[in-house]
Amino acid sequence: MTVAEAISLRCAVLSVSSAHGAARDGAGELLAARAQAAGHSVVRRVCVGDGVDEVRRMLSDCIADPEIQVVLSSGGSGFARRNAVPEAAAGLLEQEIRGFGDLLQHLVYSAVGSTIVQSRALAGYANGTLVFCLPGVVGACALAWDRIISAQLAVPLRKNSLHPA
Repeated sequence: MTVAEAISLRCAVLSVSSAHGAARDGAGELLAARAQAAGHSVVRRVCVGDGVDEVRRMLSDCIADPEIQVVLSSGGSGFARRNAVPEAAAGLLEQEIRGFGDLLQHLVYSAVGSTIVQSRALAGYANGTLVFCLPGVVGACALAWDRIISAQLAVPLRKNSLHPA
């Protein structure tokens, strides 16, 4: 890709946790740093509690905001009662990117082992906004960005039907 084809998108980075704030969230920090290093801007950075209503409200707000083209959410996707990001996002997404969670599990397996099967990471599209809901594990977010997300966000519009307009 040439510099002329470089795409800069406006991102929101959400940290989902009841245990720490956005400033202490390694996975969210990594996603914000990677997005900025790739030439995207982080226009919103927030920590939200892990309740389904709270997460749904914040995701809805980001999806409705015309200034936000991409939502990168970390945490709350595991297999535990308090992890409700998939349930919060499911009703909001117009289209799910099928296979995203499976591909992420495949890539992360060698780094963290079989516990990755508990991740319910997902991605999709809603109201012109790409939404990526990732585990709160720094290594998993690094692999997701480096091996999947960055490539999808870097593809010129004419080659990627998922790219926000």
